[in-house]
Amino acid sequence: MSKVYRPADIPRIVVIGGGTGLSVMLRGLKQKPLDITAIVTVADDGGSSGILRSELQIPPPGDIRNVLTALADVEPLLSEMLQYRFPAGTGLAGHSLGNLILAAMKDITGDFVTGIREMSRVFAVRGRVLPASRQELYLRALMEDGTIVEGESKIPQAGGRIKRVMLEPADIEPLEEAIEAIREADAILCGPGSLYTSILPNLLVPGIAEEILKSDAVKMFICNVMTQPGETDDYSVGDHLTAIHNHIGHHLFDYVIVNNGEIPPQVQNKYAEKGAKAVHLDLDEVTKRGYRVIADKLVLFRTYLRHDAEKLSEHIYQIVESWMLRKR
Repeated sequence: MSKVYRPADIPRIVVIGGGTGLSVMLRGLKQKPLDITAIVTVADDGGSSGILRSELQIPPPGDIRNVLTALADVEPLLSEMLQYRFPAGTGLAGHSLGNLILAAMKDITGDFVTGIREMSRVFAVRGRVLPASRQELYLRALMEDGTIVEGESKIPQAGGRIKRVMLEPADIEPLEEAIEAIREADAILCGPGSLYTSILPNLLVPGIAEEILKSDAVKMFICNVMTQPGETDDYSVGDHLTAIHNHIGHHLFDYVIVNNGEIPPQVQNKYAEKGAKAVHLDLDEVTKRGYRVIADKLVLFRTYLRHDAEKLSEHIYQIVESWMLRKR
């Protein structure tokens, strides 16, 4: 039976990433007795986020909105409202209401981070949501053939194999609250999410990876279930870890959590039409490098394949609980 922590003993967990996969996982984690801080990428330059970023000179709000919605403790209709995307209207078509509210909150409070904090209070968010930096970040990719692709949204469309991603400008500063959260964390999670356009943009913000390395928290990597066309084509679990190591220069994680459940052939065929396939678990290679692997059937299929948030969060919680007990 799991130990019930007193409020002062609730483990502090930092989750780093962006995109749909992160939001799915957070819906499960918020049901656990955990003090959650989500550090979210602000390198997006496509769709509604890209337009608001360009026209209003604010960090892109899309991934922030998704995480706020996942952690909000409100009626389902309010969550649906935040995610509502206008289908038509001059200047409105394609925008989500949550993005527009975040843009408005930035103007009302005078600061993007303060706007997120106030919106979190209004929507009863369980935890904190922080951008990795206050600054506008731009992502560039060096491809294996030597070409440079500019912009987060254009990288997966380039059709080549990614060698390295880089952030601009050169003088990026991390959000101090994000650094403090990492320093105080009992557990740090990266993923799930797009490797090169959601996870690495956070880790490349100066100070973020360095603080993770110095931390005595338990560190976990949650691997994607499927490869992403134009980004991680044919990648194994080990390839994901290699890419992070090549960018950061260090072994970053204690645990790797992966799906080993069977994916029905008809679902595989559906994803294959778009160039995606299940991420192969090269178990011997990953364990040889010193990672502890937690493999389980962690997928659900409705319209899309998603992590089983309840099952995944239970594995994470058990790891955190064991780590906390060992530290006492």
